[in-house]
Amino acid sequence: MSHERIYLCLAHMSGKEQDFIKEAFDQNWVVPMGPNVNGFEEDLEKFVNRREGAGSLQKSVCCLSAGTAAVHLALLACGVGSGDEVIVQSFTFCASSHPITYLGATPVFVDSERDSWNMDPELLEEAIKDRIAKTGRKPKAIVPVALYGMPYQIDRIMDVADRYGIPVVEDAAEGFGSRYDGRMLGSFGRYGVLSFNGNKMITTSGGGALVCDDEESKKEILFYATQARESYPYYQHEHIGYNYRMSNICAGIGRGQMTIVDEHIAHHKHVQALYKELLKDVEGVTLHDNPSPRYDANFWLCAVTLDPDLKVKGQEDAYKTIITGAVGGAAGVTHAAKSATTDCQPNANVEAMRVALDAANIEARPVWKPMHKQPVYKDAPAYVNGVSESLFKVGMCLPAGPYVTDDDVRYIVDTIKANIIA
Repeated sequence: MSHERIYLCLAHMSGKEQDFIKEAFDQNWVVPMGPNVNGFEEDLEKFVNRREGAGSLQKSVCCLSAGTAAVHLALLACGVGSGDEVIVQSFTFCASSHPITYLGATPVFVDSERDSWNMDPELLEEAIKDRIAKTGRKPKAIVPVALYGMPYQIDRIMDVADRYGIPVVEDAAEGFGSRYDGRMLGSFGRYGVLSFNGNKMITTSGGGALVCDDEESKKEILFYATQARESYPYYQHEHIGYNYRMSNICAGIGRGQMTIVDEHIAHHKHVQALYKELLKDVEGVTLHDNPSPRYDANFWLCAVTLDPDLKVKGQEDAYKTIITGAVGGAAGVTHAAKSATTDCQPNANVEAMRVALDAANIEARPVWKPMHKQPVYKDAPAYVNGVSESLFKVGMCLPAGPYVTDDDVRYIVDTIKANIIA
């Protein structure tokens, strides 16, 4: 039985997207502003302000060109500048930390706790105390990350942040639609980052948004996102701004996506439940799941860990060849690696399983490599407990997108089983 390529996560189109895009062309709104941008922001505000068992919130949303732009502008609005420090989760994608360096600041990496795989609140407070002792100043912001859609312990993180008077920028780029205690991620902190990249829960092809406390803070973000132009009949600039506004075309795609967002989230949760059922008796393979009823992950990606003692076919040949093709995205590899190995990498059985799945037309990836182990951040302060490094060695992401069918999940699990050496 042959299978077409099964991808980790590709957004599904509803058909409504074309209507909104056509409307934009018909009205000649092919610019980074317009009715679709306004409509998409309204849709997002209704979504993030939903709350179980309590009244709605009053958060405002500003649509931007990327989730990375949202992180950048949130940090800017928190007053981050040259010489400052920002605490950020180490177990994440680089878009959480790179904008800190854009502003001339230094990322301070904090490791994870084992239940959610996200920022450890106790280690967070330890890091704050130590940075104050060492520098005489407290960090300017705290950036927790919803890894693979799993909520962070935001109640404990906010408690620490509030005691020290440090604003929280929630990186919920992977956690769109995830909840903690019934409340949407991105709505707890001063700012919340959303992403609509092509592989996210919904997509605008590229794009993001920033959840803001109110309309006033949104206006400030919008000011910097549109080149910081002052209110004169000519171009007057008193601050450095950025070209970060979302286009009306992309927003049209987003409006169409919002008509099926709940279906997307429900499908991801269904895929997670099916993996859980099919993998429950597979010794040596553990599915990452909600730690307790307080957590309601969207399961953007379904992650598993492989026991270090698990034997996988072909693991003796792992890391013997330098990768030259596309891994982890359509852009592929533009810098050839100098070696097939690094000083921190997944175990050989994880790499062997990835290769086996790839040969079966199944895209799988290692989990994110901790930022404190990235060469570009070798000199950055880091407060570690070994959790993210240990998970990086054993973790793997499996397909979970809207195009992944029940038969695909069964095929993926059967392929995993077939490559385990009893």
